[in-house]
Amino acid sequence: MSWAAHEFELYFIQKHVGTKASFLAVVIGTQLPDTFTKTFVYAADDPAAFHRGWPGVGFSHSLLFGVAFAVAVLAITKSRSWALGLLIGHWAHILTDFADTAGVMLFFPFSTEPVTISMWKHAAVEGRYGDAAAYYSSLGGVWDFFWLLMTLVFAWKTLTPSYFREVVVPADPRVWGWLHRTFRLPERGLLLLYQGLLFYGVGRMIAWFLYARFDAQTPFEPFWGGPGYVEGNDISDSGWVEVLIRTGIGAILFVAFMWLCWRAFGRRLWERGYDVPAAVRGPGLHAIFELPSSKRRTPTKDTEPV
Repeated sequence: MSWAAHEFELYFIQKHVGTKASFLAVVIGTQLPDTFTKTFVYAADDPAAFHRGWPGVGFSHSLLFGVAFAVAVLAITKSRSWALGLLIGHWAHILTDFADTAGVMLFFPFSTEPVTISMWKHAAVEGRYGDAAAYYSSLGGVWDFFWLLMTLVFAWKTLTPSYFREVVVPADPRVWGWLHRTFRLPERGLLLLYQGLLFYGVGRMIAWFLYARFDAQTPFEPFWGGPGYVEGNDISDSGWVEVLIRTGIGAILFVAFMWLCWRAFGRRLWERGYDVPAAVRGPGLHAIFELPSSKRRTPTKDTEPV
């Protein structure tokens, strides 16, 4: 699992998707795998197996789970940008989480074999605070810092007011407009909401790192597979050959299933959907700050332009 990288990845993703995907949908997508499951993980008898395995809630970290939510959103809202944003955000989350020792069942239900590179320990067995301390005593904390640097160096423009005004809002004018009208937030308030996730991630990363160093006083061991003081949480007993075979079969079946779904109903749903309306594309927040038509002033002789 990742503690702050999911927040930093959002802006790096935003740089590459532009107006093709809703930033707010990407945010929801990145939180989707843990939203309905994380509360129960620390109370489970075997947290790692419950969180990432089957039986358990490991299906929430599968590629198909994100596809199912994206298809449902596309069918209900017809918004391609929201469907694409949810899918991208969800897949970004699980492709980050396969770095810990528990891994993720990428191709569930076609394969229940976890895929992992075992970069750091999945330490939920230590409880919430112990999990955080172990994460920030390993390469997990380095991973968070890496994504912060990636955002600040290569995607810093996504944090600017001009980018927010010209790209983020036009990609999702209805939701930003609703936030503006409902909570009477000016442009600066909306911008703070947009930038706030980055500062939340930075604060979370710093706070947990300091907790690990000065309160929990766990040894800082940023080496592959660490930290050493935590027991391993590899939920698979398979050898690497068996893992490759099962994962390969699962991948082939997953691709075949996706192709069949596309032919059966996916293409029709996509063609029935819509992109961002052309009327709200381009620079400016004018589209969401306009008053509803019923409240606009009707021009008079004195106010009509000559």
